[in-house]
Amino acid sequence: MATRHFLTLLDLSSEELDYLIARAIRIKSELKAHGPDYTPFANRTLAMIFEKSSTRTRVSFETAMAQFGGHALFLSPRDTQLGRGEPIGDTARVLSEMVDAVMIRTFSHADLEAFAEASSVPVINALSDDYHPCQLLADMMTWVECRGAIQGKTAVWIGDGNNMCHSWINAARQFDFTLRVCCPEGYDPDPAIVTAAGDRVSILRDPRQAAEDADLVTTDVWASMGQEQEQSARERAFKGFQVTEAMLDTAASDVLFLHCLPAHRGEEISTTLLDDPRAVVWQEAGNRLHAQKALLEFLLLGHID
Repeated sequence: MATRHFLTLLDLSSEELDYLIARAIRIKSELKAHGPDYTPFANRTLAMIFEKSSTRTRVSFETAMAQFGGHALFLSPRDTQLGRGEPIGDTARVLSEMVDAVMIRTFSHADLEAFAEASSVPVINALSDDYHPCQLLADMMTWVECRGAIQGKTAVWIGDGNNMCHSWINAARQFDFTLRVCCPEGYDPDPAIVTAAGDRVSILRDPRQAAEDADLVTTDVWASMGQEQEQSARERAFKGFQVTEAMLDTAASDVLFLHCLPAHRGEEISTTLLDDPRAVVWQEAGNRLHAQKALLEFLLLGHID
């Protein structure tokens, strides 16, 4: 099988993504029923390169490899020659000789693409400044688990047009739902990414209008990693964009709320929103494990009947 990478949701077909969601739900069900007795990754190693801090990403990938009978190797910039200036392509070629797959959490998406181009083993984007596709696998899995088929439904993104927003736009394309992006002027997502999505995506400025009759509402922190110096300016710009229980009341009666976490209560969400029964963020966070298991299995072993 030719080497496949997962840098954005567009690297897989809609049919392959549907398969991953169904497979992740099955893996989760079998784990709960039988424990971690399915171990297809004996003697397999996943190298994990982290240039950004992480809780959910590191724990979910390490646990996924352990439960599948494999091994995850954590590498920070201090642990590799990348931190001392080794060319990205050289590191990729070396790791390709030693490990079975590489997961990277980094700043530059272009560097991630350069690494994948030089790698002969699968490379997974575990977050870059442009995209966070692994989170969207968990998000789509959660939506399907809770509400069934999502084709033709309406989701709302409220907040910054950041890497998460870009991946939600790609998800609308690949999973065939409508996405309303609601952000203040000056914080729009990349126009090229929006244009490529066609009529599946629209840009709005009024959060309450955007949330009206929506099937799902989601958001993210106002200042992502690396933007901490912009916190005060962003708080001013995003005033009025906080997601609250009252906002969800204007959405569909069975609306779901998602958040990739960590959440800043009292900023992008009200202080009590995560306690609302419409918020399924803990299930969403836990689904990172199962969705990434399905992804790793697919990239290394292909379809499993």
